[in-house]
Amino acid sequence: MATKSRHPETLALHAGWRADATTGSVAVPIHQTTSYQFNSPEHAANLFALKEFGNIYTRIMNPTTAVLEERLAAIEGGVAALCVASGQTASAYAIQNLARAGDNIVSSTNLYGGTWNLFANTLKDQGIEVRFVDPADPENFRRATDDKTRAYYAETLPNPKLKVFPIAEVAAIGRPLGIPLIVDNTAAPLLARPFDHGAAIVVYSTTKYIGGHGTSIGGAIIDGGNFDWGAHPQRQPLLNTPDNSYHGAVWVEAVKPLGPIAYIIRARVVLLRDLGAALSPFNAFQIIQGLETLPLRITRHCENAEAVVKFLTAQKNVTKVIHPSVATGDDKIRVEKYLHGGHGGLVGFELAGGKEAGVKFISALKLFYHVANIGDSRSLAIHPASTTHSQLSPEDQLSTGVSDGYVRLSIGLEHIDDIIEDLAQALDT
Repeated sequence: MATKSRHPETLALHAGWRADATTGSVAVPIHQTTSYQFNSPEHAANLFALKEFGNIYTRIMNPTTAVLEERLAAIEGGVAALCVASGQTASAYAIQNLARAGDNIVSSTNLYGGTWNLFANTLKDQGIEVRFVDPADPENFRRATDDKTRAYYAETLPNPKLKVFPIAEVAAIGRPLGIPLIVDNTAAPLLARPFDHGAAIVVYSTTKYIGGHGTSIGGAIIDGGNFDWGAHPQRQPLLNTPDNSYHGAVWVEAVKPLGPIAYIIRARVVLLRDLGAALSPFNAFQIIQGLETLPLRITRHCENAEAVVKFLTAQKNVTKVIHPSVATGDDKIRVEKYLHGGHGGLVGFELAGGKEAGVKFISALKLFYHVANIGDSRSLAIHPASTTHSQLSPEDQLSTGVSDGYVRLSIGLEHIDDIIEDLAQALDT
């Protein structure tokens, strides 16, 4: 740690790095290398046996990526992080690190379309069942739990439904059962702190707000260090039974001297080692550059989004606006409990003309980019029913919050007058 500060504005610039010991470089260098020189045969053997930690091969770890990992862990309030090639990889590894064929997880229905497809199809093909439940009633998670349930999964601010998840309520259901809550916080970095409310693991697509510039794909898994993986060994067998790939190591025991990091160590030395979805050092460098300005950017994203919500609410051909700032009832209570400093940069709305109107609106935009990304510094728009969620059934689309006339906006950093001007002319076409 280059600083003991707990303020994200400082951590984003200083955590995990001060300067290069050899050259004095202030910027984090790009270690564009595959391999690392071992000091001796004994040193090499110790590294491979996990008797000491150090660089072996960039598929498993890299000095540039290590700075990003330490910085993310510090900002999030966790103990360690693992960066991977994409947010999809982070979601998959987060589950595969606990569940194997015959096991299940319970997930919120309010998910990004790519995650839904991963859970409903790809993990299913691997023998891992995902049980989808409506988080409006947290007790639905308990009802879907059995002896083979290994984790609960949710998004803090689900894309595109944008209903804040009841983190503390669901985490409290799982902990006495030995079931951790994994939270995807991609749409709410700095705005929500899942670890403070009992989540055990946080995942990110760093492609989005953390990177911020639409240049680099990446993902991260952050271990809160706040979950006792050994308290219910039958519930978490992958961390509590001998691992044949490491000479029978039992992870909760093998890494105990290093602290509560059994989960993240296994993800690195088993999943990342064997499946190999490593983040490139160059992308790690690019994401670090974005992270350094995240505290400034997220404020502007939120401010602009609030102004867009006010504008859309007054439009006659907009039948509904979806954003945490206009939530009511229990949804509003959760917004006030979990989001601080802003309500996020994503805005959804429904057009009276349905799918035809949504496609026509997208085609008329001039300033907004028509892309599948979110969290870019530029303003973005998409019609989910025909793109990001098109592989879902009509019923599953509605479960995730997507109707035929739904349009998702990711509000960028442009001047708000220009953003609203473009929305106005597109709505008038």
